[in-house]
Amino acid sequence: MVVFNEDRQNKQLKELKDLDEENLAQRLSLKYTLPYTDLSVTPVNAESLRMIDEATARAGLIAPFSVNGHKLEVAVVAPQNTKTIEVIGELKQKGYEVNLHIASINSLEVAWAQYKDLSFSFETKAGALDISNEEISEILKNVKSVPDVKKLIEETLALKKSHRITKIFEIILSGAIATGSSDIHIEPEESYVRLRYRLDGVLVDIVQFDIATYSLILSRIKLLSGLKLNVRGSAQDGRFSIKIEDADIEIRTSVLPGAYNDSVVMRVLNPKSISVPLEELGISDSLFAIIQKQLNKPNGMILTTGPTGSGKTTTLYAFLKKIHTSDIKIITIENPIEYHLPGIVQTQTDTQKGYTFLSGLRAALRQDPDVIMVGEIRDNETAEIAVNASLTGHLVFSTLHTNNAAGTYPRLIDLGVNPKILTSALSMAMAQRLVRKLCQNCRKETKVNDTDKKTIDKIIATIPEGPDKQKISSSWSVYEPIGCPQCNMTGYKGRIGVYEAILTDEEIEKVIITNPSERDIRKAADRQGLYTLQQDGIVKVINGQTSLDELERVVDLDAV
Repeated sequence: MVVFNEDRQNKQLKELKDLDEENLAQRLSLKYTLPYTDLSVTPVNAESLRMIDEATARAGLIAPFSVNGHKLEVAVVAPQNTKTIEVIGELKQKGYEVNLHIASINSLEVAWAQYKDLSFSFETKAGALDISNEEISEILKNVKSVPDVKKLIEETLALKKSHRITKIFEIILSGAIATGSSDIHIEPEESYVRLRYRLDGVLVDIVQFDIATYSLILSRIKLLSGLKLNVRGSAQDGRFSIKIEDADIEIRTSVLPGAYNDSVVMRVLNPKSISVPLEELGISDSLFAIIQKQLNKPNGMILTTGPTGSGKTTTLYAFLKKIHTSDIKIITIENPIEYHLPGIVQTQTDTQKGYTFLSGLRAALRQDPDVIMVGEIRDNETAEIAVNASLTGHLVFSTLHTNNAAGTYPRLIDLGVNPKILTSALSMAMAQRLVRKLCQNCRKETKVNDTDKKTIDKIIATIPEGPDKQKISSSWSVYEPIGCPQCNMTGYKGRIGVYEAILTDEEIEKVIITNPSERDIRKAADRQGLYTLQQDGIVKVINGQTSLDELERVVDLDAV
C-alpha cells in the first residue's frame, strides 16, 4: 500500500521551485554580466538596510546588503525593472556608488525579513545610542541597586513585545551603569536566559528571562554594535556608545556561539570608573613617595604587571594625570582608549589595518614626545623600542603580563632585551591586584581561627622594620562582610588596589646579569623595604579595608 505524504511532496516541490529560482538568477547574472549573490549565505549588514525603507525595497525588488563608506552593494531581481531603476537613481543622488548583484526573490526575502529587527532601533544607529532622553534619565534615577534592576525588568517583561524589547535593553544598560558594573553577561541556557553583572570583579545574578525575548534583544544588540544579524555560529566583536548628559560611555560587545544560542558579553567602559586619582588607588605611603619621585624624572620606564582586570590601565592613567602639564607632550598607544584625557595625544591600535602597538610606538617617537604610554608590551620589537625610548630621554609607561614585580625582569630578558641595558632603562616594576572594599556601613569585626591567625602573623613578621611596621598594632582585628542595601547586599562596595614594587638599584643590577629567576630578584629586592602583594594585602585586611577571604581570592598568601 502506497501512503501519500502531502507535506513531504509540498516540501519537495518548494525545494525544486527554489532551485529553479536560483538557477534563473544565475542565468540572468550571466546575461547582464553582473555578479550572482545568494543572501541566504551572504551576510546582510543591518546598516545597509537603512539606506531605503522596507516598503520601497519590496516595491523596487531590491535589497541593500553591504555598505562601506559610500560604496553600497545591492541585490536586485531585474536590473531593467522601472521601479528598480528609480530606487537606484535615488541612492546615487544621495552620493552612493551602487554596485548591482543579481539575486532571486527568495534571497531578497531573506534580507527583507531583517527589517523587523530595525523596528526596535527607534532613532538610533550603529555605533551611537543616545539614551540621554527623559525616560532613561528617569531609569537611572530609580535604579540604585541590583534588586531595582531585577524589579524593573520583571515589570517590563509583562508588557507587549513591540514595546518591551527596547525598554528591557535600556534597563539592562542603565542598571549596569547605575550599579558601577564593568561587564554585562547574557548567557542562554536550554530553556531560559541568564543575565549577570560583574560588580567589583565578581559576577552577580540579576534575572532570568525567556528565549523568545532574548532573540529580539540579541538582534537589537547586534544592530547597535554593527554586527551581522544573519550570521550564526561564529564569534563577532563590535561596539557602540551611550551618551548620558555630557559623558560618553563606550560599550564593547563580544558575541560567542554557544550550545543553545549566542552568548553576549558587553564591557562597560565608563570614564568615571577609570578616572581615579593616584592618591585614591590604595598605594601605601612609602610606595607613593617613591612613585612620585620616579614620575618627576625626565626619562626611564615604569611597568605595571598583573592579570587582566587588575586595574593596570587605571594606574597608568593616574600616572599621566599626575604629571600632565602644558609644557610637556604626552602620547599614548592604547587598545581601546578607555578614557579621554584633554591635552594628551591618544591613538588606538587597529590590528585589522596593521596598526599595532609596535607601529604606533614607532610613529609616536617621530612626534617629539616627552612621555609615552604603550598599552601593552607583548613582543620583542615593542620591548626593545620601549627600552630604547627610555634610554634616549623619554619617560615610558607600559604594562606587561607577569604574576609579580620580580617576574618583570626575566620576562623582558625572554623577550630579547639585553640585560646590560635593561637595568639602565627600567626604573621600577610594579605588580597589582584589585580587591573588593568592605562596605563601611555594614562590616563587622570578627574573630579569626588559629590557621588564619598564623597566616596573618607570619606575613606581618616579614614586613621590614620602619614607619609602616610601627603603625601596625600588635592587637590587630579583622572584619567580615555582612550585606546591606548600600552595597547590594554583598558586604562590599568599590575596589582598592594591592601593590608591590621593585626599584632597579645596584643590587638588582648585579643579579640581572646572572640570568636570574624571580626568586633571585625578590631576594635582592628585600633590602628595599617595599611591601610585597601579601604584605600590602594583609595591612589592608587588619586596617578593615577588605576581608581575609577576599584577599585570598586574588593573592596567594602562601607565596611568602
